[in-house]
Amino acid sequence: MSDPKPDHEAVIGGPLTARSLFFVPGHRPDMIAKVPRWSPDIAVIDLEDAVAQADKDRARQLAAEALPDLASAAGPTTMITVRVNAPGSPWFGADLAAAAGSPATGVVVPKLESSAQAAQVRELLRQHGRDDMAVIAGLETVLGVADARAVLAAAGVAAAYFGAEDYIADIGGLRTAASQEVLYARSQVVMAARLAGVTAIDQAVVAVRDDEQFIADAQVGRTLGYQGKICVHPVQVELAHRAFTPSEHEVVHARAVLSAAAAGVALVDGEMVDEVHAKLAEAVLRRAGEQIGST
Repeated sequence: MSDPKPDHEAVIGGPLTARSLFFVPGHRPDMIAKVPRWSPDIAVIDLEDAVAQADKDRARQLAAEALPDLASAAGPTTMITVRVNAPGSPWFGADLAAAAGSPATGVVVPKLESSAQAAQVRELLRQHGRDDMAVIAGLETVLGVADARAVLAAAGVAAAYFGAEDYIADIGGLRTAASQEVLYARSQVVMAARLAGVTAIDQAVVAVRDDEQFIADAQVGRTLGYQGKICVHPVQVELAHRAFTPSEHEVVHARAVLSAAAAGVALVDGEMVDEVHAKLAEAVLRRAGEQIGST
């Protein structure tokens, strides 16, 4: 089956299709130019973690120069965003102004920790004449995760990602492939996103040559309720799309569940069908890009 077309029309305060949130270093115009060949749902031109402090100003300039061509080449299936440096950093204001002056339709704000910061971002975008830009919130500090509900309740936040690496560094823990050390925080973020009605994007897998680890971690994220995953390598984009797009078997089963529920049938493939299972089936079909009621 074909992948559902990403829906990037509901930019402010609405859910985004974000099976892949693909980060590209802002100081690498050669990589930025290649983004269309990988077709991520959301491309992030990164001015934060991917760029050394000494290169911040130059990266901002290079990204600004590369963004128009990327926006033209990427087409409607890839949303173009810029990740600025965190609020309170020396580069935040200039980064946000550059993002607002570009063809990007979204801004990724790392290390958000309060609703006041989220409101500040929205107000600055309004001042730059870009109140149409989506805000993707990075929840990757202990305070940001602890206050996730307040952060994501702020007007204009369209999606949130959980940054496990920064979170575990902030709390003073040890990062492992099993990710048990971040399970509580990971769950907190996805719950807050659900309550706020925004898209939840799962943590990164930094072992870029380990496809099996990425797929396994993505499957855990999906079972927790995440709709997509951070990607830090081009190969991970296709893996994320595979993990977060329902399989043909899942779609067929979901259709059968809804048909059975409508007909008052209690069992499908030996499993009970009730209102909860019907809601789960509807969620599967929405992820597959189907209109509920047309199956």
